[in-house]
This record gives sequence, structure tokens and C-alpha cells, in this order.
Amino acid sequence: MVVPVTPLQRTLSMISAVTRRWRPRSLLQLVLLAFLVVMLPLAVLMIQAGHALSQLSRLADVSARQAVEETRRARSLGALALEMERSARQYAVVGDESLLAIFAERLTEFRELLAQQRQLLSDDPDVAALEKKLDALAELPDLPREAFNDRLADFLPFAQHTEAMRHATNRRIDARIEGIRARAEAVQVRLWWQTAALVSASLVLMLLVTRLIIQPIRQLERRILGIGSVGGDRRETPRPLKGPAELVTLDKRLDWLALRLEELEAQKQQFLRHMSHELKTPLASVREGASLLTDGVAGEVTPRQREILELIDASGRELQQLIEQLLDYHLFQHHRQADIEWLDVATVAKEVLAKHRLALDNKQMRVICFDGPLSWGLDRTATARVLDNLISNAIAYGEDDGVLEIRARPLRDRLVIEVANSGEPIAVEDRARLFEAFFQGSLRRKGPLKGSGIGLSVAADCARLQQGSLELVDDPRLAVCFRLTLPRQSPLPQPDDAPPMLALAATQARSDIP
Repeated sequence: MVVPVTPLQRTLSMISAVTRRWRPRSLLQLVLLAFLVVMLPLAVLMIQAGHALSQLSRLADVSARQAVEETRRARSLGALALEMERSARQYAVVGDESLLAIFAERLTEFRELLAQQRQLLSDDPDVAALEKKLDALAELPDLPREAFNDRLADFLPFAQHTEAMRHATNRRIDARIEGIRARAEAVQVRLWWQTAALVSASLVLMLLVTRLIIQPIRQLERRILGIGSVGGDRRETPRPLKGPAELVTLDKRLDWLALRLEELEAQKQQFLRHMSHELKTPLASVREGASLLTDGVAGEVTPRQREILELIDASGRELQQLIEQLLDYHLFQHHRQADIEWLDVATVAKEVLAKHRLALDNKQMRVICFDGPLSWGLDRTATARVLDNLISNAIAYGEDDGVLEIRARPLRDRLVIEVANSGEPIAVEDRARLFEAFFQGSLRRKGPLKGSGIGLSVAADCARLQQGSLELVDDPRLAVCFRLTLPRQSPLPQPDDAPPMLALAATQARSDIP
């Protein structure tokens, strides 16, 4: 079955083909073209409406003039008929010949006006009857007085026909006015349909031209988003942009920007690789030397010397932790994939606590950790990194002889882990930028080394890696409380021998740190 193609569809198809083959050279040309194309149907509509209104105006003017003239002629005929009858009756009484001259003159005028009126009422029987009556009345001046008087009765039907002709004229004028009104209504309906069609065409053309403008802009937007995202558009060959010259030039500038960002990214990765090697290698030697001196390989060390060596070793561990945080930040900035597995969250937390046993002992902090088993699907490395950074912050910024609490509670669709500590609360003005990389708030770090400002940023990245979130919340008892929320990952096959999930694992008890 062949579907017929309407003229509007054919026109739109031709316009679309032209827009695909021809592209304006500049954005100004495209805007001017859009204005002209959109205004063209409206201009056609205005021209057609003006032409139709002009025709109606001329028709109404001519009809009005004709109506006035025909009405005046009909009244003149009635007045002439009355004057003819008056002069004839006066002649019958007085017998003055001048009255017959007046009668003949009015009869001639009546005959001329009637001939003009016949053009309007060509098929009217009263006009034909009046012509016959005129011929009969024209014989009156030649008749004797007695016969003249007998023929005066002819004026009565003559007046009746004249009045009927006047009413017929009025009816013909009314019909003409009604015809003009009907034509005006038809023109109005036609103009409405033309308005709807041409305005629709203008809207369609507006959409087509808008597409010509918006399409390259959206393509540039996708390029910018791809350049801004890691591993995005910079790794793919972008499609050539077709559009105005200004946008094409901007697309070329974006190509240059993408190449420049690739160079900077490569330099950054090379710098991080070299930094990790150049820093970790001598740091390992320093720590190994300090360990050998502590063990007495080079001879007995005094208590004072041992204290200095332990300080060197502790500082070396903190420096190594800062290097690892910086490398973790670089790793998570490149979207490492999460490795979800079923784990006992309590075991992961206590393993992280074990790494900080000496620091916690030095701070004399009291540790309260939830008990397991509490099974959940999570990434071991990312979760341990979050807990490690939060515990490190608690040690660095918490008060001596303070409290560190680690709480966890599973809900229906998420797991909530909270790490809270006593000490000085975080300033309100620092909370908005707390998870920004390299941001260090007004709270001073306690210890010999200054922090890097990326620990919480790495922790937040680790949470997002597991589709979770990390936030600072208010705690009624402790000054600082961070909440890690991890959603339930599905599908997650749970082994047959996996420990059952606790309905509520928020029972807090002091744990023996291994």
C-alpha cells in the first residue's frame, strides 16, 4: 500500500535535504537565515491577509456606493411618480397647459431613471409593468379633457408598482450586503486556516533551524563532558563537527585542549610513578637502618638513642602512609573497579585497628568496636582504606585519653558504619570542603608531621567506588562522627558456610585489639 505524500511533507523533505547539503559559514549567517526562514511564512500570511482585506474593502466600498445610488434612484422615482400624478390632477382641475409640460418633463425623467433601475432589477415584474404604464401615461397630454379625467385612475396602480419597485430595490441591496457578509466570513475562515498552516510551517522551520544551531552546540557539550571525565572522549576519535565556522573553530580548540590534557595527564602519572619510586626507596633504607640500629647490630644503644630511633621509625611510617595516600588518590581518580565479596565487616575493622595499635596506645585512646559476625558484600581494600583514613584522622585530631568508637548496623538495603571520636569538633565553615582533595581545615593536626589533606578525599572516593557515600554527621556523645553507607550489592552469591547476617550488629563492646 502506497501512502500518499502531502505537499507539506514534500516541502519539509526538500528543506531537510537542503539543510543537510548546505551549511552556513558563520553563526551570524545561520541566525539571519533562521530569522528569514521563520519570517517567510508569516510574511506570506500578512500579504495574503492584506490582499483579502483590501478586496473586501473595495467590494464593501463599491457596494455601499451602489446601494446609496440605487436607494436614491428608487426614492427619486417615487417622488417623480408623485409629481406626475399631482401635475396631472392639477391640469384636470385648472386646465393650465404648463402643467402638461411639467407632466411630460417628469415622465421623461422617470423613464430615464427607470431605464437605469432596470439594470439592477432586470427580471422584476414591477419594472416591466411600470414601463407599460409609462407608455400609457405618455398618451395623456394628447387626450381630450373628458378622456384625460377618466385616465387619472391609472395613477393608482402606477404608484403601487413604483412602491413595489422600491421595496424590491431594498431587498436586492440587503441580499448584496448579505453576500458581502458571507464572503467576509469565508475569507475569515480561509485566513484562519492559512494562519494555522503557515504558523505551523513557521514552527517546523524554527525547529529545523534550531536543530542546526543546537546540534553542534550539544556535540561540543558532549566533547567538553568527555574531556572533563577521566577516560572519556580523550581516548576516542571525535566525529568532525559540522556547523558554523565559529563552532568548528571552537571544536578545533577543544581538540587542542584534549591533547594538552593528555600530555598533562601523562606527565602527572609519570611524576607519581617517579615520586613513589624515588621516595619509597630511600625511605625503606632509612627505616631499615633505624631498625638495625634498634636491634643493636651496630652496638648497644642507650635509652635516649633508642627513643630517637623509635621516633625516626614512627616518622618513617607516617611518611610512608602519606605516600600511600597520595598513590591511592591517584588510583581512585582513575576509577578502579570494585571487587565485591562477602566479608565479615567486624573482622575487616579489627584488622585495620591492629595496624594502629601502637599509635592508639601512645594516645591512650579507649577503643570501642562492634562485634561480629556481620556479613556484607563489599570491597575489602576500599572499605579498609576508608576505615584506615578515618581511624588515622581520629588519632591525629582526637584528644589524648579520648574515646574511639566504631559502630555498624545493617538495614534492609544498606549497611551503615560509623567512626566517632572525642575531641575538638570540626568547624562549621570547614564542613562544606571537608572531602575536597588537599583541603586542610582550621583544626591543627597533632604530631610531628603535617597531613597531606587527601585522606578524606581518598576515603570518599573509596565509598563512591562501592556506590556508597561518606558524610560527617552529628553525634550526641562524641565530637566527630563519620558515617559510611554501603548499599546492598546484587547479585552477590553468598557461600553456604558464610555466617548469617545479624539483624542488629550495633552492640558495642570494648574489643581486645589483636
